[in-house]
Amino acid sequence: MAKKPSPIKKDVSNDKIQALEAFKEDSSEQFLTTNNGVRINDNHNSLKVSDRGPTLLEDFVLREKITHFDHERIPERVVHARGAGAHGIFQVYESLEKFTCAGFLTDPKRETPVFVRFSTVAGSRGSTDLARDVRGFAVKFYTEEGIFDLVGNNIPVFFIQDAMKFPDLVHAVKPEPHNEIPQAASAHNTFWDFISCTPESMHMIMWVMSDRAIPRSYRMMEGFGVHTFRLINAEGQSHFVKFHWKPLLGVHSVAWDEAQIISGRDPDFHRRDLWMAIENGDYPEWELGLQIIPEADEHKFDFDLLDPTKIVPEEMVPVQRVGRLTLNRNPDNFFAETEQVAFHVGHIVRGIDFSNDPLLQGRLFSYLDTQLTRLGGPNFMEIPINRPLAPVHNNQRDGFMRQTINKGRTAHDPNRIGGGCPFQAGWKQGGFVSYTQAVEGSKIRARSASFSDHFSQAALFFNSLSLPEKNHLIDALRFELGKVEIEEVRVRMLSLLAQVDGGLAASVAEALTLDVPDQPPRPLNLNVGADAEEGASEPQPIAFDPTKSPALSQANQPCSPETRRIAVLVADGFDASDVAGLRKVAEGEGAMVDLVSTRVGQIKDSSGRLHLASFSVYTVDSVLFDAVYVADGGKSVENLTLHINAVRFLQNAYVHCKSIGISGSAVQLLKLACPRVNDGGEAGVLVGLKLTAEFVGSLAQHRYWERENTLKPGFEEKPDV
Repeated sequence: MAKKPSPIKKDVSNDKIQALEAFKEDSSEQFLTTNNGVRINDNHNSLKVSDRGPTLLEDFVLREKITHFDHERIPERVVHARGAGAHGIFQVYESLEKFTCAGFLTDPKRETPVFVRFSTVAGSRGSTDLARDVRGFAVKFYTEEGIFDLVGNNIPVFFIQDAMKFPDLVHAVKPEPHNEIPQAASAHNTFWDFISCTPESMHMIMWVMSDRAIPRSYRMMEGFGVHTFRLINAEGQSHFVKFHWKPLLGVHSVAWDEAQIISGRDPDFHRRDLWMAIENGDYPEWELGLQIIPEADEHKFDFDLLDPTKIVPEEMVPVQRVGRLTLNRNPDNFFAETEQVAFHVGHIVRGIDFSNDPLLQGRLFSYLDTQLTRLGGPNFMEIPINRPLAPVHNNQRDGFMRQTINKGRTAHDPNRIGGGCPFQAGWKQGGFVSYTQAVEGSKIRARSASFSDHFSQAALFFNSLSLPEKNHLIDALRFELGKVEIEEVRVRMLSLLAQVDGGLAASVAEALTLDVPDQPPRPLNLNVGADAEEGASEPQPIAFDPTKSPALSQANQPCSPETRRIAVLVADGFDASDVAGLRKVAEGEGAMVDLVSTRVGQIKDSSGRLHLASFSVYTVDSVLFDAVYVADGGKSVENLTLHINAVRFLQNAYVHCKSIGISGSAVQLLKLACPRVNDGGEAGVLVGLKLTAEFVGSLAQHRYWERENTLKPGFEEKPDV
């Protein structure tokens, strides 16, 4: 169904996006004014009685300016507070009218404007981009039939199965209330206390402790709708659907140690990366993928489609790539657009509908409710970034910050005074009609037994990882649980990990100086209420045969040199022809080259010509680049060896398993930085002359994890099943 991905486009235009421009500030009039349009002749001095006298209360310019400043901040999001956004377009490859009547999915000629916001979840607005965390991936489609918000994450499952537990989850992962510590981190007592009492979280824990939780960039992470939705076609037929976003650059991550260094060097690393990619014309692109499941197949899986802690493995239901998302324009104002954008899972259009997923059902209430507080009232949809392109006609009136000026005397329905307008729309007139589903049962606080298997897919995920990915996950658990001060919590977690994989639990236990419990404790009865039906309190065991799903491992992701950043270490006396050769090959493959020297500014090559070094080893580290190349030139290399930061720059690139190119005499710096590899021969370390093409080609492998240590003690790699 999908077309073959084309190279990343450098020029994307869309006239429909211009409809969103009508509400932007007109900069043609340059006079400074008050908010009601009065021109200001002095914006630097308040109105006073003499130049040293008291300030007058009548200074309406001062009062307006200070009052507005005092009220500039709005409440940050409770979760997903720190984010970055961009504008773009979406276009479907071929009509999906067999499955849906949504116009933006059935008309291949239509370019639908979008606004996408990426975010971390746990931290505040001032936290780092590189926290180990889930990443939000929210897409607002400005369709001709209204707004559709696909509000998801970069992880396809979630911690909990029912929205009733969401406040507890967030309270647990947020900074602990007695001292507001730690910020943007899950490595603390309350989070792991909650998780150790919530076995349903174990699948999500595998994802969050994996490399997926520390992406290389927003441009290199997947997105998921998480829940099961419905597609409805023109005949009213329903199919279940799972939404995916597949990045054309592949899914890639940074090392945990690297992430911590980046947080110190550039806590805005992901924001800056997204912004600069768009400014450079390297427009980030994803393909929309759909897993479409006939309604008749709902119960043919050994898990429940309505369970948000479960995936549908791609080997069971392939992901059909049906359209392209391209981000091609940065916001003009962060607050007005990225901060004020209001997503809501309840924003759907004709042709898309909900399932009975209990977490999704809770989100349908929560998202609307939170916008009322955060954006000051029910008129948040009139903020330009939230305003639909489709015309809006209804009888809703007034409220805080109302901008629409409604004409006429009627604001009620039905009416005759206004000629009956606005009219209801039937199905054939494009009206939204909720899917008709028969529902029958007792009113009860309980959870289906089909939601009871909490470990099969956690094991599936772990078994599917490559050896380096497994080691990273083990290291993450050792770090996180090592920060937990309460031994009882650590023991409970080891018991849960043992039900995922015995070797995994043993390896983590070794770092905690604990033994894995022989028998798991009886689960707390958290899933069923006191008024549950008889027998429902005992989850029914579901037999499973864990297999591997190659789609879950980042080792199987595409990778190329495109948009990769290469740091070229140089100092006075470097070989300019060596650097020029590298730049030609690298830029021909879509990579970027930056000169990094012992100082910022002009440096001389071996012939005395001047070149501009954008960075110095005192302002950046190799963690901010994808690869390091040390240029030839005896004097240059000699100068670099005298600077400890240059030595560390190369050392960190080696430790973090990046491609390293050592040209000619630069081997002297390699001997100093990495004595045991000074002759080369290690994966991803290239030593010699005229190696630019080979070095750039090595970027096609994201990292050379072979350099890392072998398996952790107590852990054995599982054979293929």
